[in-house]
Amino acid sequence: MERKEFIKTCGFACLGTTIFSSLLQGCVSTKSISVKINGEDLIVPLSNFEKDGKTLKYLVVNNSQLQYPIYVFRFSENHFTALYMQCTHQGNEVTAYGEKLVCSAHGSEFDNKGNATNGPASNPLRKFQLELDNHNILISLKKA
Repeated sequence: MERKEFIKTCGFACLGTTIFSSLLQGCVSTKSISVKINGEDLIVPLSNFEKDGKTLKYLVVNNSQLQYPIYVFRFSENHFTALYMQCTHQGNEVTAYGEKLVCSAHGSEFDNKGNATNGPASNPLRKFQLELDNHNILISLKKA
């Protein structure tokens, strides 16, 4: 293969990989939102679990007063869990990948209930108490 043909082929391969990666990221239905704190509760409107006519399995919730986001997973219409996205191994932020949370620093993995499924972390993620009212999830930020 000539040099010119090689460069052209590599360029198309790189372009294809970039386009494919962008399309793949578009398939992930992650939604990150900023919400308000009222007293000791983080207020998450249930309407945020709807996106383009689809019901999302989880949200990543942010507030400027929190050091790390909170992962809110929806098991059913009235069953949710809220997890602090700080790895229990060395305190790095974890990233949500669907029903799994992963620490990019050392590879620890957690399930959607906060249980460590792959080390080096062995302790579960911090869980928050929550309540549902008619239109919101109220996540208690009080230390248990």
